[in-house]
Amino acid sequence: MIALDVYSDFDRANILITGGLGFIGSSLARRLVRLGSKVTLVDSLIPQYGGNLFNIHDIEDQVRVNITDVRDPHAMAHLIQGQDFLFNLAGQTSHLDSMKDPRTDLDINASAQLSILEACRQHNTSIKIVFASTRQLYGKPDYLPVDETHPIRPVDVNGINKLAGEWYHLLYNNVHHIHACALRLTNTYGPGMRVKDARQTFLGIWIRNLIEGKPILVYGDGLQLRDFNYVDDTVDALLKAAITPTANGEVFNLGSREYINLKDLATLMVELYPGGNYEIVPFPGELKAIDIGDYYSDYTKAHQTLGWSPQVSLRDGLQHSLDYYIQHHAHYW
Repeated sequence: MIALDVYSDFDRANILITGGLGFIGSSLARRLVRLGSKVTLVDSLIPQYGGNLFNIHDIEDQVRVNITDVRDPHAMAHLIQGQDFLFNLAGQTSHLDSMKDPRTDLDINASAQLSILEACRQHNTSIKIVFASTRQLYGKPDYLPVDETHPIRPVDVNGINKLAGEWYHLLYNNVHHIHACALRLTNTYGPGMRVKDARQTFLGIWIRNLIEGKPILVYGDGLQLRDFNYVDDTVDALLKAAITPTANGEVFNLGSREYINLKDLATLMVELYPGGNYEIVPFPGELKAIDIGDYYSDYTKAHQTLGWSPQVSLRDGLQHSLDYYIQHHAHYW
């Protein structure tokens, strides 16, 4: 755990978190409350997305909650005023949903981002913004690990729209001098993630299946490589990006020293939850078409510029996650 005084900039700071009732947003809010921040959470609580009031059950009296859609430009223009930091985490994360309903993905991941930045330009140019982007915009890797100079070739609508949202932030940093940077998140997991389905991360439904006594379904041959970040490590990256001046106008990959194929990951989870099992099954056609194959990140730039590196091992993070849902599954199923 990082010493709290490293983050003294957040003491009594005004913080706005979009997607604040979601998985990462609520974890970030919990940390910021500990750091003495005055935190406002914005979330639409649209059922198919990740917002869940239980995610803040332990800090609900220490944060302000505004049930608002980031697609509402008037609400966002009001909320942005007086804020010192904006952690812009709201987004449509399902790759499959983006292919079925591309217009909604465009509205949330691109158009709304432009509206938020315009609100900053008009009402609060001194704000610092950290935008949650995604590794999905790289597409199928040409080489591994993937660094920030890798070609960008999104394989789905979500990747294209997230790229637009990311580049709007960089443009407003470079042209309008609104300090902003972007973190390209890889598979983030931990307590509070959506487990109703695979819209947010496949690990969520894997954990639910384990606890419900159903097999984990591993698509394809199970040899696809992936890397993962426990949510506490992702929160550290967001905080470090917010207070590092040389991060402005930059993009950073997150990632891990550990990477693992999905079959071995399923084996590890069954080991952590005895009695569970997994099955290797064919890829559904709609998922196979947008699968990116092997992927893991090179996070050297984040380490060198932000001083960030992941601290929580995959085994420990998975155990924490399983323990959480064993105790609290009634609030997430």
